[in-house]
Amino acid sequence: MSNVRVLVSDKLAEAGLRVLREAPGVELEFRPGMSEDELCSVIGDYDGLIIRSATQVTPRVVEEAHRLRVVGRAGIGVDNVDIPAASRRGIVVMNTPTGNSVTTAEHALALLASLARKIPQAVASMRTGKWEKSKFQGREIAYKTLGIIGLGNIGRIVADRAQGLKMKVIGVDPVMSSDRAAELGIELVELDELLTRADFLTIHAPLTPETKHMINDAAFEKMKSGALLVNAARGGIVDEDALARAITEGKIAGAALDVFGTEPIAPDHPLLALDNVLCTPHLGASTSEAQERVAVEIAEQAVGYLQRGIVKNAVNVPALPQEIAERLTPYLDVAKALGSLIGQLDPIDVRELRVTCTGEAGELGVTPIARAALAGFLEHHLEEPVNPISAPYEAQERGIRLAEVKEASDRYATTVRVTVTGEKGIHTATGTPGRKGEPRLVGLEGYEIDAVMEGPVLIMRNQDRPGVIGSVGTLLGSRGINVSRMQVGLDEKRGQALALWNVDSTLGGEALDELRSIDHVSSVHTLRL
Repeated sequence: MSNVRVLVSDKLAEAGLRVLREAPGVELEFRPGMSEDELCSVIGDYDGLIIRSATQVTPRVVEEAHRLRVVGRAGIGVDNVDIPAASRRGIVVMNTPTGNSVTTAEHALALLASLARKIPQAVASMRTGKWEKSKFQGREIAYKTLGIIGLGNIGRIVADRAQGLKMKVIGVDPVMSSDRAAELGIELVELDELLTRADFLTIHAPLTPETKHMINDAAFEKMKSGALLVNAARGGIVDEDALARAITEGKIAGAALDVFGTEPIAPDHPLLALDNVLCTPHLGASTSEAQERVAVEIAEQAVGYLQRGIVKNAVNVPALPQEIAERLTPYLDVAKALGSLIGQLDPIDVRELRVTCTGEAGELGVTPIARAALAGFLEHHLEEPVNPISAPYEAQERGIRLAEVKEASDRYATTVRVTVTGEKGIHTATGTPGRKGEPRLVGLEGYEIDAVMEGPVLIMRNQDRPGVIGSVGTLLGSRGINVSRMQVGLDEKRGQALALWNVDSTLGGEALDELRSIDHVSSVHTLRL
């Protein structure tokens, strides 16, 4: 076996470096702090690159990476890697999605306990020579209700630890079944119910268009006046201006934040002036154990792939056999787009995601197509990155069954159909590659349609009446929103229509409310594909 060369271009725990140094057939180069120019000048000599958050793997870097086969990120986020560029070059991008989970969960609980017992305030008081025992009377957390938004790896760890502290745990997660939640000792509820019942609320959800400013003025109105809020997930989920108002006006009792919409937080930020707000500088993953764990994990993953072809925690689609890659790729794109589309529709307490392939799609292999659809569906609901390799495990953790079906061709030569079923209903969408290989939607919720699945999209249901389309177009035009395509599916027996509008920008809440107020319009969804 010929030697492989691995470059580590960021600081990495010694335990991870030791794995690389001791691995047979691996030549390690440790050069943290490189500029983009320096990295470009040497990256062509390496088979593997291991980074943390400082190194930027830009298209320029990828272009110079003539022999690079894997990029390993010691941590969860891969925002500093141009994944499309790496994928086009056949470079596998890996991360360590669970390495920080325990550390982040523990930090959230530490913030909660500190907030409930006013520990930082008491410490600060004593440092000034005071003994203000009565001023810092706290609250017990035992037998109180903890509301968890997001039941991914971190949220589930928080739930487990909280139950050990005798807390009653309720949770919100659009892709976890109530049966699976019950197995974990969690009562699955709707968001409004969680807000009204929770004594303490902690967030462990991803930042998406759907979760941005999820905790806003309206949410604070529903919460208990004595509620405490913790966010150690992503900045932007909590509307920080609304939080400052809620605390100042006494709508909630306090908050602890480890993440912010803009980091570092401005020194004059209004939250920093509030005594009952605790702030930490994004310390969720900052423990020596976590840093060592992710360093060892990513080193072992990179060596495993370079020497034995083992792919673990890849965030892009792994390399396919050359003879089928070009034929299969369009169906993977269709499947992911279908899953993404359904993942942004109304949640239905999902129990099963079924992928049915006909024609060539079925002949090439249902499994990779099904996993691409599942990854597309889950990516809107998980804090951690998800990919076709990790998606089945994430689904299993949430009690979601992945079903794969191969059928004879229907009216199209080949199709991929994704059907999601749950206690509250069913969603189904069918797609096929277009003439240029682009993902096209040919069926949605029982309606025949022919639309392109890309960019910002409006999906609208309405009665089939004259003037509806014109009213929608007029409203969009008045807001400066361009419509590139519009396709309609009809149910003539019921007099119902479903329209898909491809627009050039995402609509805000006010515009959506105006659309929903148009006569004969029954529902409007905005999503991004």
